[in-house]
Amino acid sequence: MNQKKYSSWLLLTYKVPAEPSKLRVGIWRRIRGMGAVYLQNSICVLPTSSEHQRQLRMVQSDIEQAGGEAVIFETQALDASQEERVVAYFKRDREQDYEEFLEKCADYKKEIEKEVQAGHYSFAEIKENDEDLKKLKNWLERIKVVDFYGAPARERPNSSWSSAKPCWKTMPTRCSSVNRTQRSRRRHDPQLGRNRPKSGLPNEPPSRE
Repeated sequence: MNQKKYSSWLLLTYKVPAEPSKLRVGIWRRIRGMGAVYLQNSICVLPTSSEHQRQLRMVQSDIEQAGGEAVIFETQALDASQEERVVAYFKRDREQDYEEFLEKCADYKKEIEKEVQAGHYSFAEIKENDEDLKKLKNWLERIKVVDFYGAPARERPNSSWSSAKPCWKTMPTRCSSVNRTQRSRRRHDPQLGRNRPKSGLPNEPPSRE
C-alpha cells in the first residue's frame, strides 16, 4: 500500500555570534524576505525548490563566514495534521503582510484626499504620489511572490489597490487645470507676470494615459 507523500520543506537551523547584533537582525530579515517561517528561534522552513535551496545556501555561507554555524535539511511532515500546521504558519505570516499593505493603502488614499482638498497640485506633489503608488505596487507583488499557499486575504489587496489608482489619477487633471488658471492670471496681471519663467519650461506634468 502506497503511503501518501506530504509537502517537502527545506529546513535551516543556524547560530550566529551575539555581536554585532546587526548581523543577527540582517540574517533574520533576509530569511523573512524569502517568505520563510520560523518554527523556533533560528529554525526556519521554506517550500522545497531549487531557487530556495540556492538562497538558503547563500545565507548559510554568509553565516559561516561571520563565524556562525548553519545546517540545511530537506524534510517532510509525518502526517496531514503536521503539514496543515506548517502551512497555517505560512498563511498567517502572509495574512499579516497583506493587512499591513492594506493599512498603507488606506493611509495613501487619505493623503491624496487631503492634498486634493488643500489644492496641492504642484508637479512635485504629482511626482511624489506617483513614486508612492509604484512602491505600493512593488510591495504587493513581493508579498504575492512569497504567498506560497494562498492566504485567505490574497484578493483583498487587489480591490484596495484598484481603488487607490483612480484616487491618484484625478490629481494630474486637477493640476493641469490649476496651472492653466495660474498662467492666465500671470498674463493679465503685470505683477504676477514678472515672475513668469523665461525658459519656456512647462508648468504642468506630462499627460498620463
